[in-house]
Amino acid sequence: MHGPAVELAEDKASDAKSKLGVYLFIVYSLVYAGFVIINTVSPKLMGIEMFMGLNLAVVYGFGLIILAIVMGLIYNHICTKMEDEMNKEQGDKQ
Repeated sequence: MHGPAVELAEDKASDAKSKLGVYLFIVYSLVYAGFVIINTVSPKLMGIEMFMGLNLAVVYGFGLIILAIVMGLIYNHICTKMEDEMNKEQGDKQ
């Protein structure tokens, strides 16, 4: 029999990670609100061809999906760095 794979301890970076998550959520919400506002105020604008035969609705929609993925990767990278730095002292004490 073996013990747990990870020793559970206090995460000193949790407050900073929460703040970062809220900040990224607000940024994404504002970009998404732009999409909704354009659709509400001027739906014909979404039919304008942007590039390669794709209209603004498709380009904006794919942009939202790509933005969510990129922001997730950024969040993961920054949180990993914060955890390594802030929890380092905790590992040194053991």
